[in-house]
Amino acid sequence: MKGMFRALAVRNYRLYAAGQLVSNTGTWMARVTQDWLVYHLLTHDNSFALGAVTALQFLPTLFFGMHGGLIADRYPKRTVLVGTQSAMAALTLASGVLIATHTISLWSISIIVFVFGVASALDLPVRQAFVVEMVGRDLVQNAVSLNSATFNGARLLGPAVAGILIEAFGAAPAFFVNAASYLVVIGALLAMRAEELRVAPRVARRAGQLREGFRYVAAHPEVLLPIALIGLVGTFGLNFQITNALMARGAFHRGAGAYGLLSTTQAVGAILGALLSARRRRRPRLRLLFLLAGSFSVLEAASGFLPSYPAFAAMLVPIGAAAIAFATSCNSSVQLGAKPAMQGRAMALYVTVFTGGAPVGALLVGWLGGAVGPRMTLVIQGVLCLVSAAAIGFGYAHRRGLALPAIVRPRRRRGLSQAEVAQPTLADVSTR
Repeated sequence: MKGMFRALAVRNYRLYAAGQLVSNTGTWMARVTQDWLVYHLLTHDNSFALGAVTALQFLPTLFFGMHGGLIADRYPKRTVLVGTQSAMAALTLASGVLIATHTISLWSISIIVFVFGVASALDLPVRQAFVVEMVGRDLVQNAVSLNSATFNGARLLGPAVAGILIEAFGAAPAFFVNAASYLVVIGALLAMRAEELRVAPRVARRAGQLREGFRYVAAHPEVLLPIALIGLVGTFGLNFQITNALMARGAFHRGAGAYGLLSTTQAVGAILGALLSARRRRRPRLRLLFLLAGSFSVLEAASGFLPSYPAFAAMLVPIGAAAIAFATSCNSSVQLGAKPAMQGRAMALYVTVFTGGAPVGALLVGWLGGAVGPRMTLVIQGVLCLVSAAAIGFGYAHRRGLALPAIVRPRRRRGLSQAEVAQPTLADVSTR
């Protein structure tokens, strides 16, 4: 257990994790409430409208995500995060006021969601790269996994509380709570000891830095492959804020409370997956990424065939565990694979591909939900994820002149030196 939580020995990270736990609880409350507001209250169960609004929230990442990486490499990350968190607090408060005054509409929530997405697009790469400054490279894997555990720990409480609040008081309170939660994060950032941060050398402004980041990632398979995997699997498979709403309402004819409970049960599995990942001390190997992607894909497709609400809710536990173990493994692979001067841009590309694929996935899932129903939507998503992971594996194997089993089931080698054991990059793949 001590090894599982070793990043918490760092004071600055303890402050950050505590702030994130509070903020993420508010975020989950607002996210579930926003989905229910759009899907059920504003559009009367229009799945495509829900997909479109979700797409608007993540669309700015495609345009501004890489600029967030440049900001992370050029400017003090803690200062940038205070600014972005303040902007998101103001936008969330505006949503709550519009709902409370009964002036909210589909177009107004769409505008707020889009502007919020711009702030988030700049915030995410900086926040991801800031982890290394707080804990150092030796603890990155553990800190990333604990971040996921914190995020999903909040997911246990947030959606359930949101469902209760929606049914008791309407949609506005969740947004007010979320706006206040951002203040806790800002306070934690300001309370950190600057002298204990491991600040990376800042990159001077010059032309061509975005292209330089793309070229760097393209030339390093240990960074490129996790980004490609998380991009495709995330686009086609990680759309549970939509599919859970579709299943709760469309397949099982349940209300807001049951919808919130689905997110809660999925969070139980996600926490288990995150804590198991936190025990890992070395960088994830390539075979693990492919195996986790395949496991998640099969579980997601199988969930579409489950006949009852309790069975579907129970299946969300292993689905959540596989999804978060896969995501944290990809995240830490990129963080540990990129050199410090490129870390902001590498993580920006990771976030851009991961989050930027959400508009495409949201529109696709929203359309499928109306065309083939919630169950077949999950089946199709799982198949698309599995085919995507296999295609990346075959493409990489072909480029390296390997048989695919060499990636997913490496041959055993005897007498490894200590240096070889410590090298986690692509040590499990023969390049002959």
